[in-house]
Amino acid sequence: MRLRDALDAIRPADPAAMAAARERHTRLTKPAGSLGALEDLSVRLAGLAGRCPPPVPERAVVAVFAGDHGVHARGVTPWPQEVTGQMVANIVAGGAVVNAFARQVGAAVVVVDVGVAGEPGGVRRVRSGTRDLSATEAMTRDEALAALDVGVAVADELVAAGHDALLTGDMGIANTTPAAALVAAFTGAAATVVTGRGTGIDNETLARKTAVVAAALARHRPDRTDPVGALAAVGGLEHAAIAGLILAGAAHRVPVILDGVSAGAGALVAAALAPDAVDAMVAGHRSAEPAASVALAHLGLSPLVDLGLRLGEGTGAALALPIVASAARVLRDVATFDSAGVARK
Repeated sequence: MRLRDALDAIRPADPAAMAAARERHTRLTKPAGSLGALEDLSVRLAGLAGRCPPPVPERAVVAVFAGDHGVHARGVTPWPQEVTGQMVANIVAGGAVVNAFARQVGAAVVVVDVGVAGEPGGVRRVRSGTRDLSATEAMTRDEALAALDVGVAVADELVAAGHDALLTGDMGIANTTPAAALVAAFTGAAATVVTGRGTGIDNETLARKTAVVAAALARHRPDRTDPVGALAAVGGLEHAAIAGLILAGAAHRVPVILDGVSAGAGALVAAALAPDAVDAMVAGHRSAEPAASVALAHLGLSPLVDLGLRLGEGTGAALALPIVASAARVLRDVATFDSAGVARK
C-alpha cells in the first residue's frame, strides 16, 4: 500500500456498531456510565472495527521511527546528535525504557531508521537527517512523501504479520523543535505556546528554541491546507513516518495508540490529509510538552494517562495499551443483567 491507497481506503467510524456498543453498555452488569471514559473508548473501538464487541488487542507493536534534524545545529538541545543513533542501537538491543514497558504489557518493538544521520543507512532511510528548518525547508516535498510512504509500508507489514494495535514511537535528538513547529502550523498556536523544554533544557536554551520555532514559522508560513508542504517545510522524517503509520492503521481499521508530542505532530498531519483517520487514533497519554496538549485538543482527543512523561520512544503509548484492551474486553466479556440473573434497579 502507498499513501494514496491508504487515503482512499479510510472510512469513518461505523455508526451502527457504535450504537450497538452504547446499547450493550446499558445491559451490562454495572451502573450505566460507571466506567466513564472507558465506555466512550469502547464505543470508539467498536466504530473503528465495524462490529460490537470490537476485537481485544492481543498482538500490539510499538513502531519507533528514528531521525535526526538539521535544526540541532542551532543549539536547541544540549544533547549531541550522535545520541540518536546510539539510542537506536540501545532500543534494538532491548535496553531502553520503551523495551521495558513493552515487555511489561506484552507488546513487540520495531525500530525504523527513516532519517538518522551518518552511515551506513537503513533500508528505509529517506535521507541522513533533515535540513535546518530555520534556514530552509527541512525536506523537499518528495522526501516528505517518501517518509509518509515509509510509515504506510511499515504499518502494512505489521498488520500483515498479525499485529492488531499500532503504537507510535519516536527517537530523534532535537525532534521536539520540529514537532512544536508542526503543531503551531496546523493549529495556529504561537511558538511561545507550543515550545517546551524537551529533554529538560534551561531557560536560555528554551528562549533560543522558541525563537527558532518562531523564525521557521515566519520564514515558511506553512499552509495547513497543504499538509505535505507544511510537513516538508518544518517537520521531521519521523513525524512524516508516524503520520503514514496512522493513516495506514486507519485504512486497516486497527487502533493506533499515540505517544507524545511527536506523535501529536504526526497525527495532525494525518488528520489534515484524512479527517476520518482521527477515528483510529487513541491518545495514549498527555506529554509534559505543551504542544502535545495543543495537538490533542485540536484533534478532539482525551489522553488516557497523565503522568508528566516527556521521554518519547512510545513509552506513554505502551502504558496505555492495557487500558485500550480493557475497554474492548468489557464489551466482550462482561455479562448482561439477563445472562447473569442480576436484577436491574
